[in-house]
Amino acid sequence: MGENKDKPYLLYFNIFSCILSSNIISVAENGLQCPTPQVCVSSCPEDPWTVGKNEFSQTVGEVFYTKNRNFCLPGVPWNMTVITSLQQELCPSFLLPSAPALGRCFPWTNITPPALPGITNDTTIQQGISGLIDSLNARDISVKIFEDFAQSWYWILVALGVALVLSLLFILLLRLVAGPLVLVLILGVLGVLAYGIYYCWEEYRVLRDKGASISQLGFTTNLSAYQSVQETWLAALIVLAVLEAILLLVLIFLRQRIRIAIALLKEASKAVGQMMSTMFYPLVTFVLLLICIAYWAMTALYLATSGQPQYVLWASNISSPGCEKVPINTSCNPTAHLVNSSCPGLMCVFQGYSSKGLIQRSVFNLQIYGVLGLFWTLNWVLALGQCVLAGAFASFYWAFHKPQDIPTFPLISAFIRTLRYHTGSLAFGALILTLVQIARVILEYIDHKLRGVQNPVARCIMCCFKCCLWCLEKFIKFLNRNAYIMIAIYGKNFCVSAKNAFMLLMRNIVRVVVLDKVTDLLLFFGKLLVVGGVGVLSFFFFSGRIPGLGKDFKSPHLNYYWLPIMTSILGAYVIASGFFSVFGMCVDTLFLCFLEDLERNNGSLDRPYYMSKSLLKILGKKNEAPPDNKKRKK
Repeated sequence: MGENKDKPYLLYFNIFSCILSSNIISVAENGLQCPTPQVCVSSCPEDPWTVGKNEFSQTVGEVFYTKNRNFCLPGVPWNMTVITSLQQELCPSFLLPSAPALGRCFPWTNITPPALPGITNDTTIQQGISGLIDSLNARDISVKIFEDFAQSWYWILVALGVALVLSLLFILLLRLVAGPLVLVLILGVLGVLAYGIYYCWEEYRVLRDKGASISQLGFTTNLSAYQSVQETWLAALIVLAVLEAILLLVLIFLRQRIRIAIALLKEASKAVGQMMSTMFYPLVTFVLLLICIAYWAMTALYLATSGQPQYVLWASNISSPGCEKVPINTSCNPTAHLVNSSCPGLMCVFQGYSSKGLIQRSVFNLQIYGVLGLFWTLNWVLALGQCVLAGAFASFYWAFHKPQDIPTFPLISAFIRTLRYHTGSLAFGALILTLVQIARVILEYIDHKLRGVQNPVARCIMCCFKCCLWCLEKFIKFLNRNAYIMIAIYGKNFCVSAKNAFMLLMRNIVRVVVLDKVTDLLLFFGKLLVVGGVGVLSFFFFSGRIPGLGKDFKSPHLNYYWLPIMTSILGAYVIASGFFSVFGMCVDTLFLCFLEDLERNNGSLDRPYYMSKSLLKILGKKNEAPPDNKKRKK
């Protein structure tokens, strides 16, 4: 198009620059192209030519245009000197007999390379062509990936839609299948342990009959050798038998609490069904997180570029003739003409921003302040989401007559209420978590700097500190989550809410553990179902293994069919995690409300229970209040 019309071939000024001797990062910085000028030509060179010293002072028109060497970049003036065009890399310094292939001019392999700066004696045409082919292959992979996404993006969206529907159906159907599903999962765990016991016994019996003992093997670093001794399988059998016995005892003595956990899961499913808008609130959290990250990134870039830009002299080959006296790496003006024109490839390049000045000396401190603000705002946004969802689900539990007493717009009401009354409490809880996270970051930085130190004591101490901070962060996240629920219920400040939530959970620690494990088991199975289902369906579809599909539903022809499969699996995991996080928040909120209901109320006319009839039946309790009594929780 334009100046390149009727010029179908691409000519490389110096094909020897295509030799990929650098790493992949530097290659990617060049756009997966050879680091040499390229020009579109109507035909490839047929004869060898190298610029002579007597031609440096002549014009481009005399050396190139009048002799039918139309291989300069478009727009090079006729009267420009050859030496200037070579220094600015506007025209080639040599030409090699070439043949067109793949839309490019490939030199003949039996040609001797010219004796020019930057081309060593051991450089061959074959090396340059090989490097060019490698760069073409790298670009070809990126183009193929783009083509695959362009041809399969709508099918990927269909797969993500299937993941969304499966996640919703799983959560909504829990009110019907929570009990049988938990029973099947528990029996499955018991069955796996029982099979493990049987297998270990069979292996132990065979090795016992053979007389293979650990006394014959002795001590060895080859761990696989211990599979051939009877003591290994006996120990594994004992461990699995103990686990099986513990699980059976837990099921026997905690069956009542497991029934309560299942009933709460069913109530959570009903709550989500009554307030479907809560399932899409993670999108609001995602947008707010993107805004915080974008603001921090812009601020960090402005701070990093707040100094004056510094430019220095640079040449690709400082050993070339004429470059010996050039002051490389000295300051220069990029808008001014370079005085020393005898050094080929001499340029004034950007080095960085100045670090002098009062503001520049404080840039590091300001960046630290920005990182602290980033952590704080991110944690605040996450806390806002937890408190808003807790407020919406709490309004479901404390509605005496469901669904008549549930607010019309519970999620919007909880959002406005949280922003109006609880912003400071959320910010305080987020600040506590931020300080712990910043301490972990500093510890990771110190550990990275001391990684080369071979002192085992220092390594052990550092590992202990990192483990303690990790545990502290997990505990604070757990405490904050329950504190936000109490804030949404009672509207008290963070400290009081955190204390009340912690004491309430400690008084019901067994119920907490049982509900947490049952919920984790169900949500893990749900994620496995959604991600596995989408992954299997995507594999059979994109690999073309589903016969009988019509023309409109035929899988596209792809270069790498695993690419949309992995994208669909990753997207399904993100969607399932977002939906199940809302459901987990619903379960935790209803559980705290349930514990508060048990401790505050007694089923009398003045203090009736707000829990569901199924929970009242499990606990053997009932309300004395008549059905038309519409007392509200104050």
